[in-house]
Amino acid sequence: MKPRTKLQKQVAEQSKRLAPITQRQKDWAFQNCFDLQARRLKSGKLTCLECGHSWKGGHVLAESICGCTCPNCGTELKVINSQKQTFKYAEYFGIITVCGGFQVLRYFFLEKHCQVGNPARLFCREVVQHWITPSGKCEIMARSRNMSIFYYDVWNWSSELEIRREHHAHHISPVAVYPHKRYISEVKRNGFMGNFHQLSPRTLFCNILSDSRMETLLKAEQYDLLRHFSVRRSQSLEDYWASIKICIRNKYTVTDASLWCDYLDLLRFFGKDVLNAKLVCPIDLKAEHDRWMKKKTAWQERQKREEERKRLLKNEQAYQKLKAKFIGLEFSEGSLYIRVLKDVNEFYEEGNALKHCVFTNEYFLKPDTLVFTAQINGKRIETVEVSLETLKVIQSRGVCNENTEYHEQIIDLVNRDAHLIRKRMTA
Repeated sequence: MKPRTKLQKQVAEQSKRLAPITQRQKDWAFQNCFDLQARRLKSGKLTCLECGHSWKGGHVLAESICGCTCPNCGTELKVINSQKQTFKYAEYFGIITVCGGFQVLRYFFLEKHCQVGNPARLFCREVVQHWITPSGKCEIMARSRNMSIFYYDVWNWSSELEIRREHHAHHISPVAVYPHKRYISEVKRNGFMGNFHQLSPRTLFCNILSDSRMETLLKAEQYDLLRHFSVRRSQSLEDYWASIKICIRNKYTVTDASLWCDYLDLLRFFGKDVLNAKLVCPIDLKAEHDRWMKKKTAWQERQKREEERKRLLKNEQAYQKLKAKFIGLEFSEGSLYIRVLKDVNEFYEEGNALKHCVFTNEYFLKPDTLVFTAQINGKRIETVEVSLETLKVIQSRGVCNENTEYHEQIIDLVNRDAHLIRKRMTA
């Protein structure tokens, strides 16, 4: 793509001044990016895939564990058992350098072709360059890519390194980076000490150069927060920054950023002060997170039950239509008092008090049964379901569906007064 902006023109011009990769760098890359191997046949014959030399192997188990040394080129080799004649490997290699005041990340595509009996053929081609300004802006120089259904880093080797629109294929994770690195002074000024903290060089450099808060996290050694907000773009650093500053002031290191952010979200949910150091810097983060998580879960369950109750209460009209003639029907014997549940809300209260499903399973909508509450001195003890066809008790359940000491007395009383139910039916 033709350079359009001032920055792109500057990058394209500086790219021409980059020194080509040296033979020493290539040799280091091939030594460190690929395993040096010897192929072994079932007969025990070994072939060095580096120089092509073949010889009779020794102890099979020892060579499988410790490898072997090629008697021709002296290379320490890893032994692989295979009948194949050709082997092909590909990896990426990186160089970190400086050019024209830019931090430059250079990525090379390495190919290694090994054929039994011949020296290995090695190819090294530069495919991508990241040019990062001291302010954290980045431009891409790269080769074009061929169209592929399965791969997006199939490079067009006939193309040149040019300014390109950024693509996933340009975010390369090299298997090795050349140990002699050069950095612009702004990167060192912003806290970089040579450790990338499990981030890609491009991500770390752009973040600490463009965002002073990321720079602060690096200098304050809040490495897990730095990684978290570099990768988790769905969560805004701004939402947590005031609390992070409290952690830094109190020398509290966040070791699990994802859990800590979730914990702060829970505190906000309950309206807690996320600027309170005692809350923001818990001694046992996991225990506090779990405690508030349980509270939220319980709150959500209550909300769910309340919404369900409101939904079912809309059936009040249907219940009154079905059971209006029975409302007010009651039986008593001594301290035992039994009456028809008068509305849907009473079904809810009955279910909650006795911890059974008379409300949740919508017994109030059953047209052929009648539900009573049995009480002793005003306390609910059992819920009774009576068939309107046979006028017999179908079931009578106490707390958690268990029978109480009054169970037989309740059933006997209902059965004795069943004629009162029939009377209401024919009224």
